[in-house]
Amino acid sequence: MSCLVLNGRNESCYDSVGGIDAIYFVNRGTYVYPTDVTILEGTDTISAITGIAEIYKYELRGVNSFDQTQTPSSDNGTNFVAQALTVQLKKLTPAMHKNFKLIAYGRPSVIVKNRMDQFFFMGIEYGASMTAGSIVTGAQMGDMSGYNITLTANERIPANFLNCTTEAELLALLDDATVVTD
Repeated sequence: MSCLVLNGRNESCYDSVGGIDAIYFVNRGTYVYPTDVTILEGTDTISAITGIAEIYKYELRGVNSFDQTQTPSSDNGTNFVAQALTVQLKKLTPAMHKNFKLIAYGRPSVIVKNRMDQFFFMGIEYGASMTAGSIVTGAQMGDMSGYNITLTANERIPANFLNCTTEAELLALLDDATVVTD
């Protein structure tokens, strides 16, 4: 692996927005990393993943974030990326109670779609763990009633971009997986 910088970068235009539109849970064991994952030559962008039959979509609004922190250590000669996804899922339901528990018990991977129509694959190799979660009813009538979830993953590299900008392209990239919403 070369450790040489390959590109420069100009200051970007003011045409970006922050935030997340949706997340898609992928159950561990439905694909094998790196065997089932195809990366575009010369990039960290995924062009295909086989083995995934279903992904579980959660639409998001409000305060949700996906952060990645590069953590190199010259003392130890190591380097990893800490990925953190924090989401609020509104409204309490029996089905979501069960999913809340299953998310906490498992180590799913998560596809994150931001408001720029970019898709990222969180926890692609090692999965993600729920490190914080709460079920809240709120105190006042206008307070949020639902689920707060924080998932974290430690990976060798930042979450890969997926070579798609729409859900239809995502499904094609995933070998025609099915989206489950309810």
